[in-house]
Amino acid sequence: MAEVELDFPRQWVEFPDPKNPSNQFFRCDLTWLTSRWSCIYGSGCEGIIKESPDAGCCSLGAHFSDSDDRKRVTKAAAKLTAAEWEKFDRGRSNRWLQRSDGEWKTRIVDGACIFSNSAEFENGMGCAFHLLAERMGVHPLKLKPDVCWQLPIRRGYEWATRDDGTKVLYVTISEFSRRNWGAGGHSLDWYCTGNPDAHHAADPVYVTSREELVELMGEPAYEVLVEHCRARDEVIREAAAKARSKSPHAKGALVQLELAPFAPHPADNF
Repeated sequence: MAEVELDFPRQWVEFPDPKNPSNQFFRCDLTWLTSRWSCIYGSGCEGIIKESPDAGCCSLGAHFSDSDDRKRVTKAAAKLTAAEWEKFDRGRSNRWLQRSDGEWKTRIVDGACIFSNSAEFENGMGCAFHLLAERMGVHPLKLKPDVCWQLPIRRGYEWATRDDGTKVLYVTISEFSRRNWGAGGHSLDWYCTGNPDAHHAADPVYVTSREELVELMGEPAYEVLVEHCRARDEVIREAAAKARSKSPHAKGALVQLELAPFAPHPADNF
């Protein structure tokens, strides 16, 4: 199914960080966070590079956000066993690391990140850190590179000086679209966030990605976000029901048109 256009109306909410209400504010993309997107890796994902569809979005390897990120992943990699990591013999002893344009990243092996297990791996394809997380009884975000567990949620920072001279930090929580991959994002062979095939989840992103959002925002800010998302969800459900009551056979584009004032995600399936 064709992806939707990159630019479309979005509804945002802005609120002070409960932990630092004077100097930090969150700007959250409600259109994305209340959308029905979900990762469809292994059940319809075509991969960002057509030559390695089973690699999902792991074809390019992972760059580290900072030295702490790299150190945390290094400790996690040292715990992996051959039962969890298909390329164990090729990557152990930190041979999974490489330099690219002066920055550390995970190596690419056989067209994918070295931690990506192929469909032929006896314990299943996917990220080796997921198997380790299952063994350790922790969430994968505690082990994986930051960029891997955050995708496709994007956190950005912007300092602003107000008219009274005070400086505040705006933290943006939004959709990681093709554009956020940089110029190369436009040439990806497939991408999920704007594809209707990936927008069939029973629950919205703010629910299914709770652990990630709490890690990115903190629990108090996440709870504020939930209040706004629930309120929006309720209004949209009521508006969609009203649209269908007017025309029982209305669906898809017709319902989207009725919901236009609420800026629903165009990839969602109504």
